[in-house]
Amino acid sequence: MQREQLIAAAKELSREVSALEFAAPVAYTYNPLDYAWAGHEAYIRKFGAGQKDVLYLGMNPGPFGMAQTGVPFGEIAAVTLWMGITASVGSPAKTHPKRPVQGFSCPRSEVSGRRLWGLFEEMYGTAEEFFKRAYVANYCPLIWMGESGANITPTQLPKSQVEALDAACQRHLVRLIEILQPRVLIGVGGYALKQLELAAAALPEQQFTLGTMLHPSPASPIANKHWPARPKEQIQQILASAGI
Repeated sequence: MQREQLIAAAKELSREVSALEFAAPVAYTYNPLDYAWAGHEAYIRKFGAGQKDVLYLGMNPGPFGMAQTGVPFGEIAAVTLWMGITASVGSPAKTHPKRPVQGFSCPRSEVSGRRLWGLFEEMYGTAEEFFKRAYVANYCPLIWMGESGANITPTQLPKSQVEALDAACQRHLVRLIEILQPRVLIGVGGYALKQLELAAAALPEQQFTLGTMLHPSPASPIANKHWPARPKEQIQQILASAGI
């Protein structure tokens, strides 16, 4: 039942964001909940059951992670070898030649995903052990690129284009929390924490422990220097404060 609820919520989010249009600087928009749905559904069906103490939230897909596999932070080796997931992947209607979708055959590695799932493997051993009490999701399922193929993050979108996007993503995030019933909400980076704070405020009858961990992006000098020790310490402190 819970997995079916998660699947229905993800499909609704996909429908809502697919209907949105984005102007310059956006030239290309990929929605992996559409063309890589099989991978996302496999992720939900394998790991979405059971009450979750902790929800980890990322911002949006990376070009060599979820954009290829449909799995949040979906670095291919982590998804196939650690999670045991493989799936068929289609292609966006319009793709940038520098950002092809090759699915599970993509030769590139998503550093953020490799770092994040590698950290959880170090802390919990198996994927099954980690997902017994935790779940990982992205706030927004879309990835945007400019004419050059350069990545565009949600924070770089014009404000006029963000309102409808945030409304859809917040509705889904609140629904995700209602389904999973986590006690702890951890933002992977400051942007995700802000979205979790907004979602928690929309659920005033529930009590949450909120926190943030270092984002694993290779663009972050701090992450490059202090991964995995810093985020491991942050997670342990947040969980301890929640009595987990």
